[in-house]
Amino acid sequence: METVIRGLILYVFLMIIFRISGKRTLYEATVFDFVLLLIIAETAEQALGGEDKSITNSFLLIVTLLLTDISLSLLKQKFKYFGKVLDGVPVILLDDGKLLHDRLKKVRVDEADIMESARDLQGLQRLDQIKYAILEKDGRITIIPKEQ
Repeated sequence: METVIRGLILYVFLMIIFRISGKRTLYEATVFDFVLLLIIAETAEQALGGEDKSITNSFLLIVTLLLTDISLSLLKQKFKYFGKVLDGVPVILLDDGKLLHDRLKKVRVDEADIMESARDLQGLQRLDQIKYAILEKDGRITIIPKEQ
């Protein structure tokens, strides 16, 4: 039973930490981000297993984590508000060529991130060519250009 409780606590802790760290953290991961994830994984493995290194304990942890993930996805389907809390909602970052600085600061995105997406997705070179820039739930920035 201790293994299941450890698994649930670590799952919730990691979910909260990654939610706080922001959407862009995992979407545009750098080499350092991957190294950090490896360190987190190793640390989590130590916290999950404790002294018990048996294969039975490992199977139990895997099942616990997968069932927790499946349960959360079912809860998100049933209760839309729960999904908004866990996954967030899309955020408009730029409206009719004007940056919304309070939102940019809140989600830790800057003008360079928006322009990178604008160049990459639409071939745009200036903010005034963009009608909307939207930070999606998965961390992508969607660019909607102004009509010519």
